[in-house]
Amino acid sequence: MQIRLPRPRRRGRWLAGAAAVAVLAGAGAQAAAADDDAPSVHREDRVREMPGARIDTSYFTSGDKDRRRPAVLLGHGFGGSKDDVRAQAERLARDGYAVLTWSARGFGASTGRIGLNDPDFEVKDVSRLIDWLADRPEIALDAKGDPRVGIAGTSYGGAVSLLAAGHDDRVDAIAPSLTYWNLADALFPDGVFKKLWAGIFFSSGSLPSASGGRLPEAGVPTGPATGAPGAPADRRDRPANPAGCGNFQPEICALYERVAVAGKPDRAARALLESHSPSAVGDRIKVPTLIVQGQADSLFPLGHADAMAKAVSANGAPVSVDWTAGGHDGGDRENDRVESRVNAWFDRHLKGETDADTGPAFRVSRAGGVDSTDGQALLRGAHGSRYPGLRGDVRAVPLTAGEQSFSNPAGAAPPAISAVPGLSGGLGQFSSLGIGLSLDFPGQHARFDSRPLTRPLRITGSPTVRVKVASTTGEAVLFGKVYDVGPDGRQQVLPSQLVAPVRIEDARRGKEVTLTLPAVDHEIDAGHRLRLVLSATDLGYASPAAPARYTVGLTGSGELSVPTAPGVKTQAAGWPWWTWGLPLGAAAIAAALLLTARRRTTAPPPEPGLAEVPLEITGLAKRYAKSSERYAVKELSFRVEKGQVLGLLGPNGAGKTTTLRMLMGLIRPDEGEIRVFGHAIRPGAPVLSRVGAFVEGAGFLPHLTGRDNLELYWRATGRPADDAHIEEALEIAGLGDALARAVRTYSQGMRQRLAIAQAMLGMPDLLILDEPTNGLDPPQIREMRDVMIRYAAGGRTVIVSSHLLSEVEQSCTHLVVMDRGRLIQAGPVAEITGGGDTLLVTTAAELSVPLTEKIAALPGIGSVVKVDGGVLVRLDGSTANELIGELVRLDVPLTGVGPHRRLEDAFLTLIGGSA
Repeated sequence: MQIRLPRPRRRGRWLAGAAAVAVLAGAGAQAAAADDDAPSVHREDRVREMPGARIDTSYFTSGDKDRRRPAVLLGHGFGGSKDDVRAQAERLARDGYAVLTWSARGFGASTGRIGLNDPDFEVKDVSRLIDWLADRPEIALDAKGDPRVGIAGTSYGGAVSLLAAGHDDRVDAIAPSLTYWNLADALFPDGVFKKLWAGIFFSSGSLPSASGGRLPEAGVPTGPATGAPGAPADRRDRPANPAGCGNFQPEICALYERVAVAGKPDRAARALLESHSPSAVGDRIKVPTLIVQGQADSLFPLGHADAMAKAVSANGAPVSVDWTAGGHDGGDRENDRVESRVNAWFDRHLKGETDADTGPAFRVSRAGGVDSTDGQALLRGAHGSRYPGLRGDVRAVPLTAGEQSFSNPAGAAPPAISAVPGLSGGLGQFSSLGIGLSLDFPGQHARFDSRPLTRPLRITGSPTVRVKVASTTGEAVLFGKVYDVGPDGRQQVLPSQLVAPVRIEDARRGKEVTLTLPAVDHEIDAGHRLRLVLSATDLGYASPAAPARYTVGLTGSGELSVPTAPGVKTQAAGWPWWTWGLPLGAAAIAAALLLTARRRTTAPPPEPGLAEVPLEITGLAKRYAKSSERYAVKELSFRVEKGQVLGLLGPNGAGKTTTLRMLMGLIRPDEGEIRVFGHAIRPGAPVLSRVGAFVEGAGFLPHLTGRDNLELYWRATGRPADDAHIEEALEIAGLGDALARAVRTYSQGMRQRLAIAQAMLGMPDLLILDEPTNGLDPPQIREMRDVMIRYAAGGRTVIVSSHLLSEVEQSCTHLVVMDRGRLIQAGPVAEITGGGDTLLVTTAAELSVPLTEKIAALPGIGSVVKVDGGVLVRLDGSTANELIGELVRLDVPLTGVGPHRRLEDAFLTLIGGSA
């Protein structure tokens, strides 16, 4: 981004181009509010002793240590560890929560056996963690020993949030995601063994290190999870499970082996899993509950969220339900949106912020086409003021009648294919676009079609149908699914790739049953048909191995009952952003001109004595929003002279980007003053035309070429084309032939170089670069370093914010070091790096080992390390002059003695000293 405002006499031309400037620079301006200015987060890792296990935990806080705040516990998914939720924990900590994460028994660096959220072990571990929180002085309490606490988690961690709410009445709010209500129903739906998912589920916990395998959840990479520093000893030291099931409790291991061999569950297996399920304590979950469930999820389908919502609502607690596009089968789990909603949920129900927007009672993500710029699927939200359930407003769709016979093949092979855990890639979310993958073998299924629909039909919930089933063996296992069939009758899509299994017994003479089909949200277009398929096999499930002949027919009216939710309204599809961005940007600029015109007329007069000083900052301060005591920047003062390359350094949260935003006039300081070439900075100040800036994330029109973007940007400034020096900027960018390609085809590094070239258009007197080397390879980084040095050598000034300390040390002449919004030190690089207690002693010849030992034995010497050309001597009480005298006395062939400290050492010393 480069700020170029014309002189007042060109006001008409400025108004014509301002909208384009706003649109082109908008993304960069927003990126200036990056996490760099967020409050720093403190993390404490600790291993906590529990009965039969050591639990590895991390505790996150931020801000004033004396301020009481609510707490949030974050659980992880099966096969993962506490590290999987670290980023979310840090965001919650910055939002004012104390956050505790932990690796469940048998996962990450925690010891103990996996009990599948056993109430006597994993659930009691959560209560013990709440006990610990109750004793922390910074935690808000509802009563003595009762902290205000919420729990969130995905999959395995989501289930433990529900269980903890049912077992411990100190829990105040929960947000379970992609999880189960009844684990027996999840693994044995309608008495059918979900063998493929169960095999993945149990094998991921049976590895030597349970964290070495995880469920293939969308957005979670496979591979080992890493425990925290100071974690317990390696689990290889544990005794082997006597049942040979890795980290599982022996009874869990025995359950799986028994069911996997039999091919169907027994009563004991169901009873054990049900006792570990939230459904066992459903009548005791009475806290506000945000339920997030995935549509592309054959492990824990939408029926589990429905059961949760009904049970918790019946207890009188507030409930909201959110169906995301992805799930355990893949697809987009919309992590950022969901985490924002979880934060708002806790803001309302833990902090008591009544104005927090927790979203609608029901939301579902729907496919909204494909983004033409990058080929990504677009999502639109549909909202309802109430949760419609899975049986909403039912519409009857007649199907073809008549009995059909088909076979269950010997060994149940080859099987039909619907969802393939971890491999289907979330195809279900694209079903509305006509994309899907499924297979039913001839002679192994029956199908019943509807007539072509005369108008579109949106299915939201679980269709049902009444059928009569007969089996030559007396037992049948069927897999029901509803297809969306195109007008040609050949193209068919299985919504969300889901299938509903059912086991039917005592069916030798025929038995009538009601089949509840998969819950989906899917629109059938006019002219399409619905197709009910009942298959004898499915890859993901266990079918009877004995061959059998099934006969199936529709009963009653022969209709498919299809649930709809007319009260759930889909958001309108948006136009490409540039079709509304330009007029919206123009309106925003017009409003800004009206609001700031009076302020500009009352700006302080220029300081003649600073006319040649590129930048002077005096007493600068900026508070965080909604806080009168927390500062992003406080009492900041420094000065930059012509010809300097100034490095702005500091850890995340130091206030660097907030300072740059104030310098560019994007935000107003609360206190203090910024002067550029003697002029006070205000939004729209004319002197900003002498400032060029690049903040990571600059925006470009994706359908235009790189050159076209630069030329359009410069035309929007209203300045003559000859002043752009565009060829010089393009030479710096080094994009070559890529300049003729559309920006949407650029890599991140290419976009970075184009943005830097844009900042240098017009060769501004003061150039500001925020992380300019992101996305650049080593040769490009070296070239960027040379460019900055040459740029300043011509009498201009460069301010660069970077985390690459080695590059800063080589390219910058001066430094400003910040921490927690304050100035720590400012001055020439040589002055800041020159101090320290380590000296480099260079010698004419390599020193012998005895002579090196004599130097190390001198009084006031901490250590001596041999390096090429001499030794490094760390002083511990002695001085440099005293050391030189002793070295001469020992006949050391000295050629030089000087300070030895890299910028990294100096930086860490300064920051450590400010803590």
